[in-house]
Amino acid sequence: MYMTHNSTARDSKTKGEARMRRPVALRLYAALATTALVAATGVVLSVPEASAATGAATGYATQNGGTTGGAGGQTVRATTGTAIHAALCGRASSSTPITIEVEGTVNHGNTSKVSGASCNTADGVIELKQVSNVTIVGVGSGAVFDQLGIHIRDASNIIIQNVTVRNVKKSGSPTSNGGDAIGMESNVRNVWADHVTLEASGGESEGYDGLFDMKDNTQYVTLSYSILRNSGRGGLVGSSESDLSNSFITYHHNLYENIDSRAPLLRGGTAHIYNNHYVSLNESGINSRAGARAKVDNNYFEDSKDVLGTFYTDAAGYWQVSGNVFDNVTWSSPGSENKPAGPDPKSNTTVSIPYPYSLDGAGCVPGVVSRTAGADKGLQVSNGNCSPQTPAPTPTSPTTPPTTPTPGPTPTPGPTQPGGTNLSIGAGSTAPARPTGRATATCGTAT
Repeated sequence: MYMTHNSTARDSKTKGEARMRRPVALRLYAALATTALVAATGVVLSVPEASAATGAATGYATQNGGTTGGAGGQTVRATTGTAIHAALCGRASSSTPITIEVEGTVNHGNTSKVSGASCNTADGVIELKQVSNVTIVGVGSGAVFDQLGIHIRDASNIIIQNVTVRNVKKSGSPTSNGGDAIGMESNVRNVWADHVTLEASGGESEGYDGLFDMKDNTQYVTLSYSILRNSGRGGLVGSSESDLSNSFITYHHNLYENIDSRAPLLRGGTAHIYNNHYVSLNESGINSRAGARAKVDNNYFEDSKDVLGTFYTDAAGYWQVSGNVFDNVTWSSPGSENKPAGPDPKSNTTVSIPYPYSLDGAGCVPGVVSRTAGADKGLQVSNGNCSPQTPAPTPTSPTTPPTTPTPGPTPTPGPTQPGGTNLSIGAGSTAPARPTGRATATCGTAT
């Protein structure tokens, strides 16, 4: 069965994005509420001692003052979207730190707008608007946001951890968050999304949009140990070729599986992409364009097409590559609006990284990612030597609050990792067909 996917969208029309293939049944979580919240839909309960998300932020989320979310503040428990909103609205101010532990299934039926001086919420979406110092973390039997997106706008110092967001639509019924599982826009700073599972069941023609989108001046974001799958679009940085104020994004130890394109799409800005496992990127993968600069280290690309390059535009982007494995990756021929990095990817820029990090060898990435990435995996992380470990809790005191700087050049050079040789396994220079045994993805008409 094929799921068709057209390429017109509010995020600027992107050419060549294709039909979704092989819908996979999504895992369902049976989550029973243990506490009634906010009258009929729930009451937020205080937990005696403040707690925070497990582990500490990594990547660019450690910069610009760091990302600690609700550390040092009150901890509450919620089993509905309305209760999440009530927790936000019950704070002394919009910047009062809070950790919201979520258990159960959050959906349209239990998510309503709540009003208050410390919040700006809405029906049918988890709205983190004009707030700061917030952690939302799944606990207990799991937290599932079913057909309900998480919207982060005019916000800073936000952590989203150990939750599943699935089947969020921008057309059809019900709709939420413009079809994005997690969407960030308008002067957002310092977001850490960690151990999240983001899923769709098709492409744009089925009503879905991006899984992890950033636009309109969003900076200092890390997506780590997460799963993105079964979607036409993985995620973008910048909504158009003129939206170039988004930057300083880290993607590491994530699984991208059965994604047509945008893994991610980078318009301008700087991204660090390392130790990710890419499986079945059907049309394109890391699409660096409009001056974007990506450092691409020790990733494992498997059974995919055009995993790195500039696609669907003549506005070139750039990349620095080392230590990657290209396993049965096929490459299309270059053209005026199609510049794949392969079949023998070479660096065409250099990117300095301002934070310390440890690289797993690319060969062990599929194994360590399968054991650590996604919600409900015990929040384990790699020890930097291909073995999972449980991280220490985050500090209980917030760091210096994030600032809102004017977008500028790449940060001052800092520690970097030694480069490595890229390895291609069974790759070809052109790819008119997918590998044997996999459904063919047909490109849409350029628009």
